[in-house]
Amino acid sequence: MKYDIAIIGGGPSGMMAAGRAGELGANVILLEKNFKLGVKLLATGGGRANITNFKSNMELANSFGSKGHWLLSGLSKFGPKELIEFFNVRGLKTKIEENNRVFPQSNSAQDVLQVLIDYLKSSKVEVRLKVEVKSVVKTENKIKKLILSDGKEILADKFIICSGGKAHPSTGSTGDAYIWLKQLGHTIIDPRPALTPVILSDKFIKDLEGLSLKEVKISCYQNNKKLCSAIGSVIFTANGISGPIILNMSEIIGRQDPKDLQIKIDFFPDLDFSQLDKKLQEDFSSSNKIFKNALNQLIPPKLVDTLIDLSGIDPFKKLNLITKEERKTLLYLLKEFNLTVSGLAGYDIAMATAGGVDLKEVDSKTMQSKIIENLYLAGEILDLNGPTGGYNLQLCWTSGYLAGENAIF
Repeated sequence: MKYDIAIIGGGPSGMMAAGRAGELGANVILLEKNFKLGVKLLATGGGRANITNFKSNMELANSFGSKGHWLLSGLSKFGPKELIEFFNVRGLKTKIEENNRVFPQSNSAQDVLQVLIDYLKSSKVEVRLKVEVKSVVKTENKIKKLILSDGKEILADKFIICSGGKAHPSTGSTGDAYIWLKQLGHTIIDPRPALTPVILSDKFIKDLEGLSLKEVKISCYQNNKKLCSAIGSVIFTANGISGPIILNMSEIIGRQDPKDLQIKIDFFPDLDFSQLDKKLQEDFSSSNKIFKNALNQLIPPKLVDTLIDLSGIDPFKKLNLITKEERKTLLYLLKEFNLTVSGLAGYDIAMATAGGVDLKEVDSKTMQSKIIENLYLAGEILDLNGPTGGYNLQLCWTSGYLAGENAIF
């Protein structure tokens, strides 16, 4: 049997593409190598599915950085507003939380997935699970068929690849499509982990595991040149540091040579050096407290021993006996707590993949390949990724919708 459209990948972009194409009358087959659809979707937003970020199309596109303008055309067709309406009319109520993040009111990613599964059924999409594409066969500049791992063939007039990147390979994202697409003539920007924790080489990091810090300023430097900075929450892991602002910074950090790369934490971003120094002088000058006890009131207890070791100050020294030089040492530790970057955590725990199919080779209005006539691309396979907060899922919804709609013509 020959289909109008064959789609590889049963994630958010693949399900949206299949549902939209089927809704418009196409005979569609959706191929997924997992035993069920939407495996990675179920893990997003801590299992709650942060489906999008409710910003204007321009603001949302800008959040993707310099390449974000490529998405503007698609967002004008199917952006956050249209996505929310898509789910609402199908019975899924949504809510907007902090930083414009949109979740289902039920706080259940399973409810989001069920809407999509129902959409596929109503659109008469044929879904095949536990099938793996082994190769893509082309004739001249058109795909002729897909060869499955069991030797069976899938023939179609049009093909949509939505097989994701390399992040969380346990969910099926193993980067297979990069090989096919390169063979088809597409340029692949080297993939790398994105939205992933940062690994640190400092020996004291293990002692800080589990330490959570709120409203601190994180800055990343290379050779004393500031690369990026943000204020927010972070958490120390057994071998590094994580949290929303770290995950977002990992995109910039991943582009650098880790040599001479440092992260600095400002525990008091609301006070400049002179203001914090004045506070320390006032606290120390007339107090008989010992240094260790005073630190407990300045910083989280779990950080005290590390700061004492790094400062070289006697933990039992009375505050009013601390010298100006010792106070200055403490001041810099509180304003520029230095951490040495050794690299990024790998794909196993990365939330997204940076890199992928060069956007110059994909029509932003239709998601059609400019290399292969009957091929469309959507989702994480594209060289576009945004910060945490629903942005990357919106990319999947938008590109999937456009690919499904335009592949029928």
